[in-house]
Amino acid sequence: MNARHRLSVTTRITLFTSVVATLPAVVATLLMFVVSHLATSYLARQNMAIGGRVAARVEQGQFENRPVNLNLSHGLQVVDAHGRVAASTPKLRGKPAMATFIPDGNRATASIMCGGAFPPGSCYYVVAQRARHAGENWVVYSASPVIPPWIDPLLAALVAGGAVLLASAATYVGYRFATASLNPVKALRAELDEINPARPGRRVSIPSSDDELHDLAVSVNKFQTATDLQRQFVFDASHGLRSPMATMRAAVLDALYAPTKTTAIEVGFTVLDSLDRMQAITHDLLTLASLDAEVPGARHRINLADLVIAENRIRRASVKKIEGSLDHGVMVIGDPLRLGRLLSNLLDNAERHAKSRITITLRREPTNENDDQRFPDGAAVLEVLDDGAGIDPDKRELVFQRFIRLDAAHNKDAAGTGLGLPIARQFAEASGGTLRIEDSARGARLVLRLPLCPAATNFS
Repeated sequence: MNARHRLSVTTRITLFTSVVATLPAVVATLLMFVVSHLATSYLARQNMAIGGRVAARVEQGQFENRPVNLNLSHGLQVVDAHGRVAASTPKLRGKPAMATFIPDGNRATASIMCGGAFPPGSCYYVVAQRARHAGENWVVYSASPVIPPWIDPLLAALVAGGAVLLASAATYVGYRFATASLNPVKALRAELDEINPARPGRRVSIPSSDDELHDLAVSVNKFQTATDLQRQFVFDASHGLRSPMATMRAAVLDALYAPTKTTAIEVGFTVLDSLDRMQAITHDLLTLASLDAEVPGARHRINLADLVIAENRIRRASVKKIEGSLDHGVMVIGDPLRLGRLLSNLLDNAERHAKSRITITLRREPTNENDDQRFPDGAAVLEVLDDGAGIDPDKRELVFQRFIRLDAAHNKDAAGTGLGLPIARQFAEASGGTLRIEDSARGARLVLRLPLCPAATNFS
């Protein structure tokens, strides 16, 4: 792993802001160098022009033993063929020649000279030009101070100080920004660390902001929900299949250790009954897994009265009397297979608990402003009532939990899976409705409510 990957995100953001903050200082420094170069070039051209004019006057004999009365800040000297200063600007009066190099032919030559005729510690840009006087080669030197890259010490100090202050401020702001931005991520990680097998249902908090962190929290919770569903499926499978497997194992062991006390036919029927139960549990578990994964079902217009009649035809051999009152033309939207399975599970539950009679009622219920908003066009209400012992109010929600079978249910049907009503409720909720156990004078009264199809009132 390289050094970049060892740096934290906060450190990377802080370093990035620091580097970005130094860019203005870099630009200012480059600008000062450019200005220095341009100013030096301008002075070189100016020196050459001034020196050229003086050289022309020297050739005309106008500067011999006379001062150069030019208002120049940089300075100028006229040096004869013997290296003596013949004329100069006031600042260089009495000073030796500022340079000893001579022009190359008629071309001007330039060089930087420090000290000598100039103040100590200073350097000047000197241009030398040839001038013919009295048959001899004289030299005209024109000079101006060298402009340093920083141009002016105060300006350089301002640029440097401003760069330090800007970099420091940007670094601090970048650090605070990175810390503040990552604090919710740290909080999210802390909540994730608290999710463990002891608290599998825990979820991370969803931020109110509509940003990437909100989306991350939602995705984390979806993943955790999927993990919980997978864990629940494994638990349900092991819980449901354990009993029939134990029954088959006990039957086989009895046949092995006491072969004279049982027959192959008895063992076969015992194993077959357990296999039938395992098959039913497996089918129910797959159905629950599909519902937990929110696999969408088909969407068709369904006449609930026809669905109830079709289910009753299948149960003609039932020893319990089935009667009821059906409003025809009660239309809903849903999956026919799922709603058929829902009704079948309700009737199976009623048959196990009824003494002699099952009553089915189907009607419409209008919706008023105080009703559940899931039924904007009214509700289709299907009631299945048995004349059995009923269910205590404090246990009505318990029967909708998976593999929960009350003592009475165990006595009525030992082969039940304990998944019928949980599947029925999930089918109802997947169709946008509800399934509850409500009060009744006798027996258990299961009430299914589904949203009416918007055009249901057009049917009769």
